[in-house]
Amino acid sequence: MSLRLALAKLRTPRSVMERELHRVAELTIAALDGLIEDVEPGLLERVRGEDRPMEGPLEDRRRAMAEAHHRRVGALVYAMGREEAIEEARRRLLPVGERLGMEAKLQLQADDTLDDLVAAAQVLYRVLGIDLELEEREDGTRLLRYDRCALSKVYDEDTCRVMGAADEGMVRGLNPQAGISFSQRITEGRRCCVAELTFEPRGVGVQERFK
Repeated sequence: MSLRLALAKLRTPRSVMERELHRVAELTIAALDGLIEDVEPGLLERVRGEDRPMEGPLEDRRRAMAEAHHRRVGALVYAMGREEAIEEARRRLLPVGERLGMEAKLQLQADDTLDDLVAAAQVLYRVLGIDLELEEREDGTRLLRYDRCALSKVYDEDTCRVMGAADEGMVRGLNPQAGISFSQRITEGRRCCVAELTFEPRGVGVQERFK
């Protein structure tokens, strides 16, 4: 683990948290705005008109971002229908998450190891007000548990499904050999979010994988 990643895991300065949160908001909101503009441009001005500035404590900034996501997903569902809106919005957000993950990997100097992947993800999720832990089961299954999520206070199930694509892309950006698939979410009334983590280190062949 690099010194930069180790230090970030211990403590992330508030100024860095604010900067990175703004970056996440900027890219994710722009992706949703682009889709709204393609589908029904008249909606975009109304949606943007309700945006609050990302100012003040981190909690307020996170809430402003989450509200912006929620309104935009609602507008897309209204304009396109639920399943089509969710599918297309997820398609737009996946590469955004991947970009964020790749940028963070470079900034944190993370290696392509499981430990670095989890540590870097924990740093990124801390910015969003999310606690993340890895659970490794006896059968070899790896689960990521999201025990606290500040965004879930605002998101509904549709918004969570859409924004989950950014999470999936972020993990892939941190390590192209990794992927996640959510099996439960706080917005569905569960205690925590859970995603199965798949991880295949470089150079592991078929015979080694199944030993």
